[in-house]
Amino acid sequence: MLAAVAVLVTGCGSGDDWSRPHPEPTAVGTLGPGFVDPSARPAPEATVTPRPGSWAGVHPPRDYRVVLLALGGDAPTRALVTAVEDWAEQEHVDLRKVVPDPNDPVPSITGALEMGPDLVVSAGNELIDPLAIVTPSHLSQQFLVVGAELAEPTHNVTAVDWSGASFRGEGLDASSTYDPASFTAARCTAAIRAGVAAVLNDLTGIVVWLDQL
Repeated sequence: MLAAVAVLVTGCGSGDDWSRPHPEPTAVGTLGPGFVDPSARPAPEATVTPRPGSWAGVHPPRDYRVVLLALGGDAPTRALVTAVEDWAEQEHVDLRKVVPDPNDPVPSITGALEMGPDLVVSAGNELIDPLAIVTPSHLSQQFLVVGAELAEPTHNVTAVDWSGASFRGEGLDASSTYDPASFTAARCTAAIRAGVAAVLNDLTGIVVWLDQL
């Protein structure tokens, strides 16, 4: 059973049950100069600092199937959720939102995977430790963490981070001091767009760093 609330949060998706055959998603458009060095593919767990806006030309295919895992009522999490929902509406993404049980998030996460999304997006620091448990066992599923990162991500986990948003799990050092004020609307919007651009271009298992914004 899916121990969570799952709803369609954008009216622009197809609204089907995701049970019908679905082509492998491919990017619409191309990355601009400066996203990564085209002559040197990023190594696993590498951090890349793309040129601002270099992701703007990349869009998901229509009805791209995305599950948004969101946990936490703090302002940064709310800002991330708003950015993802706005992006989904603008890009005609079929978005489903799952709010895990805060006392036991893992069953909700694994239940969300059974829905068959193209991408799972995570918003909220409370999900980082549960994701570290789940993601290594589901290597065929792509995950995108916005505003945080996993300490030891597998190749299917991509993160978008910046100074002030580098939480890596309870008891672990981060590369910067947590700063809720750094979760501006502009940066959260850039995070979902840059992260999806990376995933659609098979640049996964890395950290996309947005400190130039």
